[in-house]
Amino acid sequence: MSDPQAIEDLHSGPDAADVPRRLVSRPALADRIFRTGSTGIGAFVLVIFGAIGFMLAISAVPTLRRYGWHFFVENEWQPQRDQVGMSEVLLGTFLVAAVALIVAFPLALTSALYISEYAPAKLRGALVALVDLMAAVPSIVYGLWGLFMLQPYLLDVAHWIHQNFGFIPLFEVNTDPDAPMWAQARYTGSIFIAGVCVAMMAIPIGCSVMREVFSQAPMGEREAALALGATRWGMVRAVVLPFGRGGIIGGTMLSLGRALGETVAVLLIIAPIFDLKARILENGGITVSSLIANRFGEATAVQLSALLTAGFVLFVITVIVNTIAAVIVSRSRSGAATEI
Repeated sequence: MSDPQAIEDLHSGPDAADVPRRLVSRPALADRIFRTGSTGIGAFVLVIFGAIGFMLAISAVPTLRRYGWHFFVENEWQPQRDQVGMSEVLLGTFLVAAVALIVAFPLALTSALYISEYAPAKLRGALVALVDLMAAVPSIVYGLWGLFMLQPYLLDVAHWIHQNFGFIPLFEVNTDPDAPMWAQARYTGSIFIAGVCVAMMAIPIGCSVMREVFSQAPMGEREAALALGATRWGMVRAVVLPFGRGGIIGGTMLSLGRALGETVAVLLIIAPIFDLKARILENGGITVSSLIANRFGEATAVQLSALLTAGFVLFVITVIVNTIAAVIVSRSRSGAATEI
């Protein structure tokens, strides 16, 4: 039926109600503006992100071409002697991040559970705002706090760990822990102290992600567990924690990404030493970010290329960690329908 007049007669005839009407969906002007603006901002962020990675990659080419894979196994950093490597720097970076993650994970998990499941409704909003405020505190404030307030107490903790677990190479310190006057200077500026300080900055990120996922646990399953006689903790174990497994893993990995790239706090606390060792309680260490911040001001052209290469390696590691975390969070059950 291609005759326009016949189509018009059909729509105006007695059987007009049986003919489906064509629906034209057109977003409102405000929706179109918002969608266009959001797309443009997202594209702009991706362009900036890609430009940073491209610039670092281009700057790393001379160093990688000169040293090759030897750049990743050499532990000395003396460009004036043509000795440049990242083995100790990468080891220190991962050790600081590991200490931070071990300290931050239980605190972030328990804080998220308390806020989402146990905190009174009137107090919950204030606690959420407080956690968000912790994430907004500049890292230099955390660094000063860790250097002048946290370190004196952590020295005793490090000394106790050395006394009781010093037989483990990770907790070994080159001093006698049972001496009447134990050498406190051997424990200051250590990877352990820097990691605990970085943990305070990683907690808000992990707590926010976990709390958001926990709050989306299906209400029907919560009520069903309670109706079957489960306690509050039993309901949390049976419903909330399995539901939020992806959020727990993703939030932890996002915290790891923050710990890997922390600069100012580590630079203030840790004593920069290029020594390939895995002793977290002993004075000295170095990370990629603190290396760049410490050597960037006095770097020559050759040294600058080496520092940018180190920055490119850290950039790649952080992107991989955050990408994996984002994929895990997006594939978790968060956002599933919840009965109200």
